[in-house]
Amino acid sequence: MSNQNLRRDEAATRSALITTHSYDVSLDVRQAADPDVAAYPSRSVITFSAAEPGASTFLDFISSEVHSVVLNGKELAVADVADGSRIRLDNLQADNQVTVTGTALYSTSGEGMHRFFDPADGQCYLYTQYEPADARRVFANFEQPNLKAEFTFHVTAPSAWQVASNGTETQRTPLASGPDTSRWDFAPTKAMSTYITTVLAGPYFKAEDSWSREYDDGTRVDVPLALYCRASMAPSFDPKALFTLTRNGLDFFNELFDFPYPWGKYDQAFVPEYNLGAMENPGLVTFTESYVFTSRAADSQYQARANTLLHEMAHMWFGDLVTMQWWDDLWLKESFADYMGTLGVDRTTDWATAWVNFANNRKAWAYVQDQLPTTHPIVADIPDLEAAKQNFDGITYAKGASVLKQLVAYVGFEAFVAGSRQYFKDHAYGNTTLAELLAALSAASGRDLADWARQWLQTSGISTLTSEIEERDGVLGTLTIIQDAADPTTGRQEPRPHRLRIGLYGMDGAGALVRTDSVETDVNGARTEVTALSGKPTPALLLVNDEDLSYAKVRLDPHSEATVRASLGALSDPMARALCWTALWDSARDAVTPSSLYVDAVQRFGPAESGIGVLLTVLGNAATAIERYVPVAERAAVRRGFLSLAADELRLAVPGSDHQLAWARTVAAASRYDGSRLDLIRGILAGSTVLEGLAVDAELRWNFWHALAANGEATVAQLDGELDRDNTAAGKSGHATALAARPEAAVKEAAWTEAVHGTSLSNQLLSATIAGFNTGPAALLGGFIDRYFDCLEDVWAGRSIEIASRIVRGLYPAGQDLDGSTPDTHPVIVRTDTWLADHPDAPRALRRIIIEQRSHLHRSLTAQTPAANPPSTAP
Repeated sequence: MSNQNLRRDEAATRSALITTHSYDVSLDVRQAADPDVAAYPSRSVITFSAAEPGASTFLDFISSEVHSVVLNGKELAVADVADGSRIRLDNLQADNQVTVTGTALYSTSGEGMHRFFDPADGQCYLYTQYEPADARRVFANFEQPNLKAEFTFHVTAPSAWQVASNGTETQRTPLASGPDTSRWDFAPTKAMSTYITTVLAGPYFKAEDSWSREYDDGTRVDVPLALYCRASMAPSFDPKALFTLTRNGLDFFNELFDFPYPWGKYDQAFVPEYNLGAMENPGLVTFTESYVFTSRAADSQYQARANTLLHEMAHMWFGDLVTMQWWDDLWLKESFADYMGTLGVDRTTDWATAWVNFANNRKAWAYVQDQLPTTHPIVADIPDLEAAKQNFDGITYAKGASVLKQLVAYVGFEAFVAGSRQYFKDHAYGNTTLAELLAALSAASGRDLADWARQWLQTSGISTLTSEIEERDGVLGTLTIIQDAADPTTGRQEPRPHRLRIGLYGMDGAGALVRTDSVETDVNGARTEVTALSGKPTPALLLVNDEDLSYAKVRLDPHSEATVRASLGALSDPMARALCWTALWDSARDAVTPSSLYVDAVQRFGPAESGIGVLLTVLGNAATAIERYVPVAERAAVRRGFLSLAADELRLAVPGSDHQLAWARTVAAASRYDGSRLDLIRGILAGSTVLEGLAVDAELRWNFWHALAANGEATVAQLDGELDRDNTAAGKSGHATALAARPEAAVKEAAWTEAVHGTSLSNQLLSATIAGFNTGPAALLGGFIDRYFDCLEDVWAGRSIEIASRIVRGLYPAGQDLDGSTPDTHPVIVRTDTWLADHPDAPRALRRIIIEQRSHLHRSLTAQTPAANPPSTAP
């Protein structure tokens, strides 16, 4: 039986018994470039103390083999103490040293020591990724966040490679066994958790710079900076821009937190097949190499990269310097970093739309997550590591950041910063819970935040705010804000306090919809009367939560909704416009209004949307609405109209603009399900149709080939030829997606078999194959529904949690239509309910994914019902 899923109570028992002091870790990856060598030697020397001499505890090590265990000078019988992923340590002394040697496995799942062979040049690259608990796949350790220690790493690798870790390099020694191999020694770190230790090794391209700061007391901090990417990507790398962001960020956060950057150096590595956007390893932050833009990228993508860079930098304090006790308080680092990342972009860069994109993108993620039956409080109940893995979600990140933004408005920015500074000083290199943070913020603000925390951090669900307006003869009377705050997990109403702004908008003489007045007010309870606007002229648009101060869905009143549907393009304020787009989307997702009306709004006002981040979001929403929410009887016509508009706008867009790129991507995506514009796509690929300024580079070409393949208009030979043209990691993914997208039963069968039963696909190629499998007519996929449910337990038991999660989530039969059934009686809903009822004891994380996918499908089917699409309001 697997014992990898460490429970919270086990972790608490262990941390009550032992205190870790230091690790000395040696890893030998000299043979990593040989694909036939699946593993590498690993050695851990750990010093720790025990509160109860004579007691027992255990180490964590997921390995190919444990070779030896020596505890306090005594060699233990491996067969007696090694059990699955754990190594039992008995008869502890007050002060202990344990040495474990073993063989650890290279990974292709992005967990532990990931190994990647670059198809462009055949070179081997290694990096590690651990959160929440995969350091144990690389070296033996006590794998939980509150057992911090100092770490010293030694890495043996090919001499020509770049090798880095958390600490600075202290020595590099060629080995006597030959000049081609060297040993790198790194300085001991300060106390940190196991999950943020890291190693990087391979023939990476490296750029170097530095940052320094002098403090009022005369001390000076000098921080070496480095950037890494694969050598084949170096021509597309932009170190100058990244170093500028880094130096500006270090200036900002060192000043803001009044605590000098504590980790010595600041390296940033962009690595292949990464499961996350980035990871905050102190001294060596890792990022997805998707942020190295080898193809044309929109400005919003560069802004998103800056946000991620600053998010990870904020973690050097929130999360690394001060760390949560257990994963229940994951929000203590992720919510703060999400808020600080956006604040950093707003304060340290030239982008003026940081908070607009936060409202439009990050909060939208939270709103979706918070309406699922599996939603949870920001301070969550995390009983084990599998649950922790699933909680890196929109609640922990974006909802938490949204609530912090509201807290800042409530207590004041200066008090928030003062409380944060004291928090760092009081708990540096330690672990905390919610109580310690609240104590610091309460002391700084002079407010008791316990009630605020209970209402916002310890409840689930999202409030929906609706306006009731008394109006007579063109003048406002009393405005009532109605708050529906049902917790999806309990059904109980949990109304929360909101500090928000109400904006009044009217048409000016030039035909622009502009703010004419506003008032800031508190909303409490189920109904709140607002009298401050009484007597003012009735506005064309009354916008609740103007400026996006609070976390809530907003239902536009009928008059305001009519104004938005008629004049959204006239709304000049970018934030107000983004909030109105969100209100229209929420209304469609919730089946309050027909989803075709949302698509109509995108067609009418999308071409004039100036914010590229907002435009890309609403175009993606429109595509989702068409394929998931529009009733099947209307879908082809709505899709055709949308695709025709996209093709027209592609031709009309300013050459070389981000908008031209956005419309090109939209043509490609919509053409997967409608072949009416394939001649345009063929012409662009062949070069016979030239659109001035359009960069027909690798990423866009693969998007076009995906569309052709989905329509049966791409042969294997053609796709192989395109791969010869773009023999890169991204090219292999595009190729895998296009191959699996072909609408042939044998193709779908092969993709299914490889994804579910094969083991050769890396994490990235697995997701690419699943994306292609899911493209195509539902009739081709119907035969896989029962097979999906039949394989779930085997997949979960036999694959790592990362790979299993991708398979379970990605292959759920989500592309369904009503076809005469109701949402509750649809065959896939019934089949899902049956599986859940028959497997009450299935792993909690597995059930969560299934429940969430069911909820998404049920929402789609509900949006397709006649009740959501009355004939009188159809476009």
